[in-house]
Amino acid sequence: MWLAAAVEVHTAKEVVAVNGTNQRLKCTFSSSSPVSDQLLVSWNFQPEDLSSHEPVFRYLKEPYKPPSGRFKERVTWDGNIERNDVSIIIWNLQPTDNGTFTCQVTNRPDVYGTIGEVRLRVVQKVTFSEIHFLAIAIGSASGLMIIVVTAVIICRQHRRKARDKRIEVADTEL
Repeated sequence: MWLAAAVEVHTAKEVVAVNGTNQRLKCTFSSSSPVSDQLLVSWNFQPEDLSSHEPVFRYLKEPYKPPSGRFKERVTWDGNIERNDVSIIIWNLQPTDNGTFTCQVTNRPDVYGTIGEVRLRVVQKVTFSEIHFLAIAIGSASGLMIIVVTAVIICRQHRRKARDKRIEVADTEL
């Protein structure tokens, strides 16, 4: 019995992108064998409605865009084989692009291995995250502090002028 080495594929579990934007779907791999000229990369898509898988992109010695389908003219190669990067970019994202993208790499003699999965969620606008809330809170607090310090300085100057005027009036009366 022969043991076959495996290719390990690494992807983000979930990506959230805004409708109408472009999104890089990162996929990297590691292999116990050197990268061969027979390296095969297959990207596929499973829509949320669980209809049939659709091919998205293939790489075998060079990138091959899909000749038809929803990703025709909307996907480009953004990988670097020498760096074990087989990423792609999906252009002009639509709500119909919600679903799971799979990235599969075969590097002979490593023909078995994991399949990377990325769940893509296309949203209408960016959700208000905790970091945005924190930035607004810090900015608001800083602005409020500047206003308070300015008010205190103006009040002190006004009091000083009023005191100086009283002293001046008292001096002229004497």
